[in-house]
Amino acid sequence: MVIVGRPNVGKSSLVNRLAGRRVAVVEEHRGVTRDRKAVEIDWRGVTFDVVDTGGWLAAGDSLEEKVSTQATAALSSADLVLLVVDSSVGVMEEDVAAARWALRTGKPILLVANKIDDETHEAGAWDFIKLGVGEPFAVSALHGRGAGDLLDRIVDFLESTEALEDAEANLDDDTLKVAIVGRPNVGKSTLFNQIIGEERSVVHDMPGTTRDAIDTVIDTDNGRIRFIDTAGMRKRARTEAGLETYAVLRSLDALDRADIAILVIDATQGATGQDQRLAERISASGCPSIIVLNKWELIATDDRDDVLATVGDKLAFLGDAPVIKTTALSGKGVHRILPALNVAATDYVKRVSTGALNRAIRDLQIRQPSPTGRIRYAVQGAIEPPTFTLFASGRLPQTYLRYVERSLRERFELGTTPIRIRVRVD
Repeated sequence: MVIVGRPNVGKSSLVNRLAGRRVAVVEEHRGVTRDRKAVEIDWRGVTFDVVDTGGWLAAGDSLEEKVSTQATAALSSADLVLLVVDSSVGVMEEDVAAARWALRTGKPILLVANKIDDETHEAGAWDFIKLGVGEPFAVSALHGRGAGDLLDRIVDFLESTEALEDAEANLDDDTLKVAIVGRPNVGKSTLFNQIIGEERSVVHDMPGTTRDAIDTVIDTDNGRIRFIDTAGMRKRARTEAGLETYAVLRSLDALDRADIAILVIDATQGATGQDQRLAERISASGCPSIIVLNKWELIATDDRDDVLATVGDKLAFLGDAPVIKTTALSGKGVHRILPALNVAATDYVKRVSTGALNRAIRDLQIRQPSPTGRIRYAVQGAIEPPTFTLFASGRLPQTYLRYVERSLRERFELGTTPIRIRVRVD
């Protein structure tokens, strides 16, 4: 949970009141709190962190901009936002800007009207209803009025959220999870909106519009799919501390929990070094992938073969991942993505019987024996991806293992899904 608002509305005083001890410095002038500070709070047996921030300003000097950036970064990771306002001075322009900023994140917001020291001042809190973030919750951080009720409200929200997450976890048992990743400004959010058929992600021509991973579950003819639209990943040197660092971490987390990855590439730039690094990350995760060449309509007909060849060369370690050419703005080619996902999902969980596997091993060794050892037998130990263990009499060269992988892929129609092969030497 994060506490935000314009400077000097009593955010740090509220943190101290909720924590029941003095953990944040409080002064009567703005700018005392600069870095964000996490404080652990226990209430009704529920433990949670409250992050105190230095306030957010739409404009200011370089220091205030850095403070605002810290507040933005803290908000990105929050489950709940407490937007604090000062009821003693009424609605200010900075309150309106802060409310709009918080609303754009899509995070749940609880409006806290501070400095209401007695019942006679409660009516002033309702002036803040115009901010559009819900009904105000009246408190006095200085005197403690309403603090216990506020903590109850927070815990009730956290407990309901936890129940929802448990329900979603059960839902995920039968849900295919697909992460959409790529460099900033390649059209991921536009593609995402075309796939799900609604304007869920903010689309803008400025790199980094998407700041957090956004999950959307849709039902298709082949089952339920959870799409994860992620913030664009940049080179480390170009990633600013705070907000974009968090965005990259969430993107990597989305990739780790995905069953399939869609790597979106700007066709006008081709496969770049950053695209290669993203592809390496996908390969390391072990999930199958689909390459989407977006903005394909901007490529001259005579140059298209060269673009495809470059993608094939630079992303060769993704194997035969399907390449789908799209124009996300118009939706052209997007209809090919869902069928490709269904094929990849089927191959990802395919299991081969031990008998059929060992007959395939026998046949491929007859066609081409290994120069250094013989495969005695093999078993499939896992799926997601299909993983085969070979029990051999000696070490097998990497070139021979690639031959085995290619043979198994063709024999059992495993398509483009990753295959893991392990060797145990007796």
